[in-house]
Amino acid sequence: MRFPILTFLLGFSFLSFAKPNKLPVFNANEQPAAPDYSNPKYWSALPFRKDAADLIPKTEKWINDSLKEVDVFYIYPTLYAKGTTWNADLANKKLNKRLDNLPVKYQASVFNQAGRVYAPRYRQCIIDGYFDTTGSGQKALDFAYEDVKSAFEYYLKHYNNGRPIIIASHSQGTTHSRRLLKDFFDTPEMKAKLVCAYVVGYEINKDSYQILTPCKDAAETNCYVTWSTFKDGFQYKDKLHYFGDVCVNPVSWKMDTVKATSHGGVLLNVNRKNKFTTEVRVSDAHLLATTNLTFMRRKDILHLVDFNLFWFDVRKNAALRVAEYLRKNKQ
Repeated sequence: MRFPILTFLLGFSFLSFAKPNKLPVFNANEQPAAPDYSNPKYWSALPFRKDAADLIPKTEKWINDSLKEVDVFYIYPTLYAKGTTWNADLANKKLNKRLDNLPVKYQASVFNQAGRVYAPRYRQCIIDGYFDTTGSGQKALDFAYEDVKSAFEYYLKHYNNGRPIIIASHSQGTTHSRRLLKDFFDTPEMKAKLVCAYVVGYEINKDSYQILTPCKDAAETNCYVTWSTFKDGFQYKDKLHYFGDVCVNPVSWKMDTVKATSHGGVLLNVNRKNKFTTEVRVSDAHLLATTNLTFMRRKDILHLVDFNLFWFDVRKNAALRVAEYLRKNKQ
């Protein structure tokens, strides 16, 4: 039973062992009430307040949000595994707490050194939506995206004030962030505002965008990075939707096949850096990993820990890209 428990501990979705939910045909009018993004309770994380995204290692000092010149818009993965509606109820305090204490705490926090973190609550699609073949699942995902889009539009109008942006997401969050990139950033004007998009754990394809391109090195800006992690040697049989035709190594930040060793990962304690090691390489748009992380050593699909394995690598890289962006865009 250890692995199903870990699925919920880490807050990621695709390997859930929950029994399928018997849901009716999707009807937008039967889904829970919409969020009002002018109300702070509909944000898991906001700058200038204490929340789960504020987690930092003891070796660092908190940087006041007033000193940060960049914003981070983070979209969390699926934790909604069981329910009576296709989309999550934002009044579900138990679910909100899990989202705050797991993905927001251990993913969004990666970026709090680089920028002010915004993480909207949204009526995410239940996990069944990814396996549904009736069309209801896709409708539920589209419905969830409308919340994400609405939150981003509110953020742009009321919070952004022309500041550069990092987009960050995982799993279902990336299902939505890849659409967000298409709808908002695939233009010269908005691409210029994008420091980098860290869109992780779901497929991204080069032909998805007309202007946006994958980052080619660790310091490039106005681009995106993506990866989906598998055990090195895994012989996949089906084309899982974890990957498309783009994969950037989150240690070397290149798309070549050279192996690289992580500078430090995190499971549930950011102060236990380097208690496990991970070596990764890119092959056929997969990120192939060899890790001695206890819970993952015997698993082929490492989707659960796409961020955790490279927590300090991503943190360092976000700071580097911000510094490079600001250097290039000095008035």
